[in-house]
Amino acid sequence: MEVLLILKKIMLKLMNPVIDEYVYEMFSQEYAKNPYIGITSVQKLGAKNIIDAQLRAQTGKALSLPYGSNINFSPWEKVLLSPKQLFELPTKSLTEINTEVIIGKKTKKPITLEMPIMITGMSYGGSLSLRMKVALAKGSKRAGISTNTGESTIVKEVKENSLYVVGQLNRANLMKEEDLKQLDAIEIQMGQGAWGGGVESITYAKDIDERLRKDWRLKEGEDKPFYARMKGIESKEDLIKLVKKLKKQHDVPIGIKIAGSNYIEKELDVITSTECDYIVIDGCEGGTAVAPPTLEDNLGLPTLYALIRAVNYLEKKGLKDQFDLIIAGGLTTPGHFLKAIALGADAVYIGSIALFAAVHNQAAKTLPNLPPTQLALNTGVYKDKLNINLSAKSLSNFLKSCNEEMKLALQALGKKNFKELSRDDLVSLDKEISNYAKINYALKNNF
Repeated sequence: MEVLLILKKIMLKLMNPVIDEYVYEMFSQEYAKNPYIGITSVQKLGAKNIIDAQLRAQTGKALSLPYGSNINFSPWEKVLLSPKQLFELPTKSLTEINTEVIIGKKTKKPITLEMPIMITGMSYGGSLSLRMKVALAKGSKRAGISTNTGESTIVKEVKENSLYVVGQLNRANLMKEEDLKQLDAIEIQMGQGAWGGGVESITYAKDIDERLRKDWRLKEGEDKPFYARMKGIESKEDLIKLVKKLKKQHDVPIGIKIAGSNYIEKELDVITSTECDYIVIDGCEGGTAVAPPTLEDNLGLPTLYALIRAVNYLEKKGLKDQFDLIIAGGLTTPGHFLKAIALGADAVYIGSIALFAAVHNQAAKTLPNLPPTQLALNTGVYKDKLNINLSAKSLSNFLKSCNEEMKLALQALGKKNFKELSRDDLVSLDKEISNYAKINYALKNNF
């Protein structure tokens, strides 16, 4: 302790003249030469925008930013749930509450989740390391939910450690027929929120190790392109045929995933013309391992608005009971999950928040030198230091904690399961949201 105090005093003595000089300059120099101008420039331009500009100036290439946009477009805080205490009573006991949710109810092999949360598509290789994919599989199994291959293929370690594996039939053509046979649900991935829809990208050979090259069926030195379009899908009719083919060959739920956009109703016109079992809408707040900031910050439709419009569409067309609806994109808390379900979603996908929960106190292995992403990404410096079982336990604890809090909310609302949640259980602080979401407005007596 004495040594630390001595070091502290030495550091303060060394820093004092530097700080004195800085303060003198700041309080005496005209603004053009004043060091404070750096702070005003950050306030005006934004720290992230300045960093983006410097990185663009350095490379002349498109940037790649993990986790998605830092802008929270969806005002979830302006939507609240309405508890009942007297005119109707809370649910008597938590033991009466059933949190199970079924996806693909009309199929021969539906998915029965212990809670309305699913791990979203985060690919092995293009995004996450194999160790993290196994950790997500184990953690989701312990919590009684599904994991997702993302834009990759299925590998034995993930299959063996999962309760359910949702596999994305993806635009990189990485999911082959022998892979599809191992899946518990097949998700046709037409686009994703953080990428602004369907955009081409490439995973370079230098980032593809021997194991991944084998799993992706590549030659040594071969890059792997991801295309803007799904192979063989050039029209609505092609999509209809693909879904029919998958339904005929497989007994599992078949889904279609799109990024939310202002054309969502036209996109849903196409999707609902198929025989798919579920629909995934990915809002623009969705996360990703790599995507240019321009796509993350400027394309798409916020998750809350995409959900409202999708539900309105399905109800207007009388199709709400025909398709299960999964919403994704920036959902991080039990409150978000509950509100999304009350608005009409059957389940939610989570990604970035699941990764943060999985790394938990292992983040200390990378901080302060590198961010915790280096434990999770396939290109991460510390990916081999991830403790799979510890990550699985942390993720499972997070999921179970979320479910317990959602059960408490259901009790306060007088509900016994998630299916009983509806828009009537919501109130909005925003009049426009109230009107378009068809929920109560906080400053109006609706009864």
